[in-house]
This record gives sequence, structure tokens and C-alpha cells, in this order.
Amino acid sequence: MRAFVAIVPPAEVVAHLDAFLDVRREAAAFRWSDPEQWHLTLAFSADVPERSLDDLDERLTRLAHRRPAVGLRVAGGGAFPHADRARVLYARLDLDEAAAAGLDLLAAGCRAAMSRAGARVDGQRFRPHLTLGRLGRPENVTSWVRLLEAYDGPAWTAEEITLVASHLGEGPRRRPRHEVVGTYALGG
Repeated sequence: MRAFVAIVPPAEVVAHLDAFLDVRREAAAFRWSDPEQWHLTLAFSADVPERSLDDLDERLTRLAHRRPAVGLRVAGGGAFPHADRARVLYARLDLDEAAAAGLDLLAAGCRAAMSRAGARVDGQRFRPHLTLGRLGRPENVTSWVRLLEAYDGPAWTAEEITLVASHLGEGPRRRPRHEVVGTYALGG
């Protein structure tokens, strides 16, 4: 199973960012991500063995119980790998030092839980963001990054993490379909 552990922003946060982007979407050739699927990925695995799900569920339950809720806010944006030759446009999270440290520990714990449950975890460096759109080939998106730098979304408290199965090509327009496998309350 292809899966990830994520923080899913509340509906009002998604609606605020979606409204900001809505009037601008037609001005670019991005494959825009579905706002209903926006999430902050903490850990990802392209291959979680079915037999590992119960173990992963227990590990994520224990991890979430030990980690406190985290205050978050979407503000600003960027591009991967960089604005001059971007393939991904993203919204950035504005984090104070304590929130950044807490989120790093939470992401490390989620990666460890997946790994110990038998999944091969993507080893890329954790960079908190929400993917907004993708490009078929690298392009300069400096103007979009500048536009996103003006965005300042509402603050919220992430009180849970979510394990999501990602079914490639099963969603609208052959995009991934996301299925919530489990949710885990932070701070017990």
C-alpha cells in the first residue's frame, strides 16, 4: 500500500487558501492539487506491507499520545527544487521555533513508526509545506512565489495526525484517490 502520515488542515484553513488561489489559477499551466487533498506530509512510504498495518496503527497511536498538539499557520510559499526551475509550487508553513522543533520531532517519530512497522520510508529531508500544484517540465515560477509571499492564512492547532492510503490514478482526472486509514489524537 502506498501511504503517508500527515496533518490535514481544517476546512476553514483550506477554504481561505483556496479562495486566495481561486481567482489566479487560470493564469498558470499547473496541475493544481485538489484542495480537499491538501495536507502536510510527515512521513511517506511507497510500500507499506498490508501485514504491517496493525503494528503501524499501534505505533502511531503511541507516538501521537506522546506528542503535543502543534500551532500552525500557512503563510508564504515557494517552489521545489527552486523558483527558477520549479516542478512544484507550495504554500509554506509559518512556524515559531517551538512549533518547528515540535513538528520536526513529530515527523521523525512518524518516519520511525513506519520504518519499524516494516515500511520503506522516503528519506528526503522534512520540509513542512502544502503542495499546491505541479508542472510537467521545469519552469520559472518566481512571480508565483512572490504572490504566495503575500499570503497570510489563519492560525490553527493541529490536534491529530492522519494515516492516508494513496491510490494512484483512481481519483478524478486519473489523480490519486486518498483514503483515510486512521486518525490519531495528539497529546492523548
